[in-house]
Amino acid sequence: MTTTGEGASMDGEKAARLERMAEEVRNLEASPLFAYRKENGYQPVFGEGDPDADLMLIGEAPGAQEAQTGRPFVGRAGRVLDALLESIDIQREDVYITNVVKDRPPGNRDPRAEEIQAYAPFLLRQIEVIEPRVIATLGRFAAAFVIGEYDLPRRSRRMGDLHGQVLEAHLPYGEVQVVPLYHPAAAFYNPDLEDVLQEDVQVLERVLAGGSR
Repeated sequence: MTTTGEGASMDGEKAARLERMAEEVRNLEASPLFAYRKENGYQPVFGEGDPDADLMLIGEAPGAQEAQTGRPFVGRAGRVLDALLESIDIQREDVYITNVVKDRPPGNRDPRAEEIQAYAPFLLRQIEVIEPRVIATLGRFAAAFVIGEYDLPRRSRRMGDLHGQVLEAHLPYGEVQVVPLYHPAAAFYNPDLEDVLQEDVQVLERVLAGGSR
C-alpha cells in the first residue's frame, strides 16, 4: 500500500468510493435479506482491507459472527484463512476481503440466486475500484460467480476440478489472474482438505510473485 504523495491520495479516493458503496449496502431495502438483517440486529458485511491491494479474496456470504461485527471472515473460517495467508507471509490488512452476498442468509444456508443478483453490482464495483491483480475465490458460489461474470474458460464447474487452477480474466483495467480455492470452512467437514488448501495457497503465492503453477 502506498502511503505518500500521489499514491496516498489515490488510496484515499478509493477508500471514499468504497465507503459510499458501503453506505448504499447499509440502506439497500430492496435486498431480499434486508428485513432479516434488521429483525436480528445484524450488520451488512461490505468488505475490508487495503483499497489498493494486489490480492482480493471473495467469499460467499457472511456467517453469524460476521453479521454481528460487520467484518468479513472473523469467525472460525476466518482464523483458518488468516493462518493460510500467514503461511505465505501475507497479513490480512494487506489484502481486500469481501463476499459475493453482503448480508447473512438465514441459518447460514447457501445464498440464493436473487440474493446474489441483488449484491452482484456492488462486488463488481468493488473490483473496479480496487483493481486487484489477483482474485482468489473462496468456495463454489464465489468461483461460479466470477467465472460466469468474466466468461472464464474452465474444464469443469466442480470445485474438485477448479481448485488451485490459475484462470486468466480480461478486465477493463488489465489482466487479472483468478485462483479458485475451497472455502476455508470446508476443512471443518473434510480434514483431508486442510492439505489441499495449503497446497492451493502455495499456488496463490507463486501467482502473486509473478510466476505460474
